[in-house]
Amino acid sequence: MDFNDKVVLITGASSGIGAAIAIHFSKLSAKLVLVGRKENNLKKIALYCEKAKGIKPLTVLADLTEDLEVENLVKQTIDQYGKIDVLVNNAGVMNMGGIKDANVEIYDKVMSINMRAVYHLTNLCVPHLIQSKGCIVNVSSILGSKVNTNCLPYNISKAALDHFTKCIALELAPDGVRVNSVNPGFVKTNILKDVGLTEDQVELLVKNIVGRTPLKRLVEACEVAALIAFLASDQSKSITGSCMTIDGGSKLQ
Repeated sequence: MDFNDKVVLITGASSGIGAAIAIHFSKLSAKLVLVGRKENNLKKIALYCEKAKGIKPLTVLADLTEDLEVENLVKQTIDQYGKIDVLVNNAGVMNMGGIKDANVEIYDKVMSINMRAVYHLTNLCVPHLIQSKGCIVNVSSILGSKVNTNCLPYNISKAALDHFTKCIALELAPDGVRVNSVNPGFVKTNILKDVGLTEDQVELLVKNIVGRTPLKRLVEACEVAALIAFLASDQSKSITGSCMTIDGGSKLQ
């Protein structure tokens, strides 16, 4: 699998799954556009990626809820590389709480990043993806289809993202653009601390989830990254409109 001369734009690339995606694509010789809000982390990931094949990524500090910053992101990418081959919509936030305690402000925040920002960036990238016959991979979650009561706005946003994936896959298929999503189960990243869980709470959660997972193991960010690269490659040129689960068997229960 080789992405030589392919331009891959990755949002949320400064940590977690996004950083793993960036590192994986760097090893496949991709020209990277790394987008994030944590400047120091973004620079560190970019340096790590550059060491893989000597290709320096373009880093863009951007808040994807700010329309002008999203427009500038696409402009910088085209100014630097002249094209976009792969868009990976990975940036997202999580919340805790159900309808009793996740108020509408929390809902608005989650949807603005997890869905509206994806819609806007994708809309701006589509003309370039049509020109390159490129592809889109959205990072969703099994919680888009597996019901729980712990993070309602997040679940809703991922259900919307899955439907978005399928709708635009159908729309863009005649243009030669493929659209898929990856739907991970639990992946241990900093997003858990961002929602306010302590280290002890995270470890207890990990233990409980592993115990309930048929394969008795966590999904690793590098595994998600590898699946994304596969979906973005010519090896999956007949795959579009799919929401691919990677969860250690969690959805079987």
